[in-house]
Amino acid sequence: MKWMIASDIHGSAGFCREMLAAWDREGAERLLLLGDILYHGPRNDLPREYAPKQVIEMLNARKDRIFSVRGNCEAEVDQMVLGFPVMADYCLLPAAGRLIIATHGHIYHEDNLPPMKSGDVLLYGHTHVLRAEKKNGYYFLNPGSVSLPKEGNPPSYAVLEEDTFIIRKLDGEMVTQIRLEDD
Repeated sequence: MKWMIASDIHGSAGFCREMLAAWDREGAERLLLLGDILYHGPRNDLPREYAPKQVIEMLNARKDRIFSVRGNCEAEVDQMVLGFPVMADYCLLPAAGRLIIATHGHIYHEDNLPPMKSGDVLLYGHTHVLRAEKKNGYYFLNPGSVSLPKEGNPPSYAVLEEDTFIIRKLDGEMVTQIRLEDD
């Protein structure tokens, strides 16, 4: 199965439209959102075209193919307006013979790992910094941020197909990739 993975939309209708267009181009069966969908948060400036109600409408139109985990900006009211679950702290995905732990990154992260064994994957957002790295036997994968990238990164998303994780700019240009190798 081909997954598209994105994080940190932060209520930007413009970037959400670009993300959905990328999803269509990719032909991925499912979209996994790693949190911070509607609200920009007190530490962030308003993203371009901040319009959470439009983001709700666009995402709910595809709710049957979207999964999400809770970011630090999600609240119960967000679950009331979004047609897919958004309040789980993490989800587990078996892929390429290993376990992928998908989370936002504000609770579980490199310095506070969930239960993992060598070769497992921590897939997270939160930092707004893209990453595809194997370190100390674990994979650390971050698709970056759709709307508010940091550290000079472009707005980005990722695709996971079979054993390959590819990070792309919203226009589809590849930034980096990593293969989840057999251990």
